Amino acid sequence: MRILVVEDEKKVASFIKKGLEEEYYVVDTALDGREGLKLAESEEYDLIIMDIMLPLIDGITLLKEIRKKEIAVPILMLTVKDSIKDKVEGLDSGADDYLTKPFAFEELLARIRVLLRRNEKLKSTKLKVGDLILDLQSHRVSRNNHEIVLTPKEYSILEYLMRNANKVVSRTKLIEHVYDYHFDTETNIIDVYINKVRTKVDTNFDKILIHTIRGIGYIIKDDT
Repeated sequence: MRILVVEDEKKVASFIKKGLEEEYYVVDTALDGREGLKLAESEEYDLIIMDIMLPLIDGITLLKEIRKKEIAVPILMLTVKDSIKDKVEGLDSGADDYLTKPFAFEELLARIRVLLRRNEKLKSTKLKVGDLILDLQSHRVSRNNHEIVLTPKEYSILEYLMRNANKVVSRTKLIEHVYDYHFDTETNIIDVYINKVRTKVDTNFDKILIHTIRGIGYIIKDDT
């Protein structure tokens, strides 16, 4: 899952990014509202976390601009402003949730999970394709009851394929969703990782789940 963090305090932004990446999320950061709006418009995110007190474009204005452009991504406001009035203003402007600083990182993670589950596709905590199961909470992957150990990047790639099971996913889409926006799209690293994932998921099993669609991308499917 890909998350945008719009936070002008570099240490806070870095702390959130590092913590979320350790939880297998892909994270982009913006240090002001203008950059945050540019990324929200040009990139596809599953969630946006933003501060209210931002330079160039404040958080409330940024939130309204995102909603005006009909970007339906869940948004979590993260701020020191904790009055009822501030919370109501944020929620009425289009935020989905509100968390005040200082916060416990575990609570932030819990609120993120709740917001992501509100999406109809994400209500289940597990993804399943044939006998392959990916647990979104424990990050454990197994096939036919055999545990498969993946690196964080391999996990992100498999998760995205499984969220789009039975659909062809282009290399560009995969790159956009599992790497930050600075990534060089011309590299073949995604093919290298796909091969690593395929080796772990399909080797020694009777049925192949991950397929290459030549010239287009990849698909994961169970043909039974």
